[in-house]
Amino acid sequence: MTAASASAHDQNDATPPRRFAFLQTSNTYSIFILVLTILSLALMVVQFLLPPDSETWKLVNLYNNLTCIIFLADFALHMLQGPRWQDYFFGQRGYFDLLGSIPNFGFSQYTAILRIFRISRLLRLRRLMNPANRKLLREEVINNRGAYALFFTLMLVALVITIGSIMVLFFESQSPDANIQDGGDAVWWCFVTITTVGYGDRFPVTEGGRFTGVFIMAAGVGVIGALASILASILVPQPKEPEPQAPQSISASAVEQELAAMKKELGALRELLEQARNG
Repeated sequence: MTAASASAHDQNDATPPRRFAFLQTSNTYSIFILVLTILSLALMVVQFLLPPDSETWKLVNLYNNLTCIIFLADFALHMLQGPRWQDYFFGQRGYFDLLGSIPNFGFSQYTAILRIFRISRLLRLRRLMNPANRKLLREEVINNRGAYALFFTLMLVALVITIGSIMVLFFESQSPDANIQDGGDAVWWCFVTITTVGYGDRFPVTEGGRFTGVFIMAAGVGVIGALASILASILVPQPKEPEPQAPQSISASAVEQELAAMKKELGALRELLEQARNG
């Protein structure tokens, strides 16, 4: 085999660079998909427990469809990532991800049972729970505290709004005097409450709704404080450490001049002492 043919053979055997490398290397994206998977499975259970076509059921179904859209985008990215889509679709059981990402837009509520296949995502992301990877993740979070603080804060806001809107709508829908009557009112009230604005156009009247309000207000105080500290760390530059000054080098001629001056001063001092003694 000639050198040219060997070089061409090596180029053909070389693995092409993967697109969307963050799917494999970004811990932030993996944590986001992991949390979203757990949340979607919890929403699936809640939706089955709620009365069909109730306002709370419609809100949970909306959140479920939003997670389906995100999972479909994740499925498409994985399909386009590698050189061969079969490696993901069959090798990593990507067809389970596809089945678990089918939205339910009211055609049939039984299609929601397919979301149980999202458990396959948990099995694929279980590497994050290994002790070695947990240690590496902890070190990465410590070394990149600013970026992870913003990520966790925004993720906490999304979780609080999602859980809070479902809870307040569930409690308020049971009272005829409630002014939070649908999913839009519940989400709007959560946004207003967590930002500590408090317009007062929507407010809970039931005990459960008020308890939910206390939970969201407490979370809002923490979120506003965290965002303020993150914004301050971005806008205010960190003080620079003083650069160590290099020691100044002393030449041999300067040392000789200094010694000559000292000898001259000692000689003058000796003459003054002798004159004082003779006088």
